[in-house]
Amino acid sequence: MTNPVFSSLPTSIFQHITMLALKHDALNLGQGFPDEDGPLSLRQVAAKQLLDGPNQYPPSKGSAVLRQAVAAHAARFYGLSYDPEDEVVITSGGTEAVTAALMAMAGAGDEVVMIEPTYDSYRPMAEAAGAVVKSVKLEPPGWRLTEDALRAVVGPKTRAILINSPHNPAGRAFSREELEVLAKVVSGTDIVVICDEVYEHLVYDERPHVPLATLAGMRGRVLKIGSAGKIFSLTGWKVGWVMGPRELVSVVTKAHQFLTFTTSPALQLGVAHGLTHEMDFPIQTTRRLQKNRDILAAGLTKLGFAVQPCEGTYFLTAGISKLTNEKDFAFCERLIREAGVALIPLSAFFKSGTPDSYVRFAFCKQQALIEQSLDRLEKYFAKQ
Repeated sequence: MTNPVFSSLPTSIFQHITMLALKHDALNLGQGFPDEDGPLSLRQVAAKQLLDGPNQYPPSKGSAVLRQAVAAHAARFYGLSYDPEDEVVITSGGTEAVTAALMAMAGAGDEVVMIEPTYDSYRPMAEAAGAVVKSVKLEPPGWRLTEDALRAVVGPKTRAILINSPHNPAGRAFSREELEVLAKVVSGTDIVVICDEVYEHLVYDERPHVPLATLAGMRGRVLKIGSAGKIFSLTGWKVGWVMGPRELVSVVTKAHQFLTFTTSPALQLGVAHGLTHEMDFPIQTTRRLQKNRDILAAGLTKLGFAVQPCEGTYFLTAGISKLTNEKDFAFCERLIREAGVALIPLSAFFKSGTPDSYVRFAFCKQQALIEQSLDRLEKYFAKQ
């Protein structure tokens, strides 16, 4: 007998779309990873360590130099103070960080609240730990988080709330006012908030990123997750971290030791170098991607897509109702086959499969690829 949580899962939407894109030689605006590597200096530091060694197990909780750099990063950008000795744990990417946090905070019969549309790994990992998932469903247009929606699903069995800000796939950077609503709802409870903030440096239009942990009374109940892959455009490195109060991080560390145990020492040193010396890179990346976003939004609006606000992340969502009566899955598959452009149907991020009239574009690519994709779409829709 297999685990029904995983045996019942369909093929990942990312794998499905990517395989179709390869088959039809489509430009892939579906999967969210950059098409160029991050700073050379990080790679040089990692390469030197790889050659010089040692290449044996580093401490399970992470190399001291990286834990110190992660703590210094939080202090520099947000005024948050974490002890690198026991309030920071290094993980093999943001996904493992989320998994370890979920496993540490919720067990059989506990309830975990998630925000839909939901990144695809969240629900199965919580359910595999035996937790019951309750959802707050954001509604277009706007995708705003409200107190009524939160209170409707938070109850006596709620052990954790998992929030992703900036939010993949909606592209929201939740406002201070929305986060204050969340803080109000959990105040006076034992609920832990797991904050997936891997896109923390990808916030546009001069908006600040507001970590929930900076709000009054929240540091003691927040697990803050970060990702070097997103900060430095090195997604294949899979280096992430969890920060929080020691009594929570100690349990996350115990879960982590049985998931991946540790992470490549060479990559950890490279990331530590980046957090200390290369923080201009994410600032420049944000400016470049904001320009991509604006080019993409203008082009899609011209074509008849109902472009939704994009405040952060790699992703822009858009409604397709003015272009087709098809559901988003069929629409995306048709565009791959006939227009040569790959997108992701947003319904894949909702348990109910609705709404099914929105699609997600990834714009973390070269500007030329964005423009080429728009050109293909314009020529295709001109024939309709």
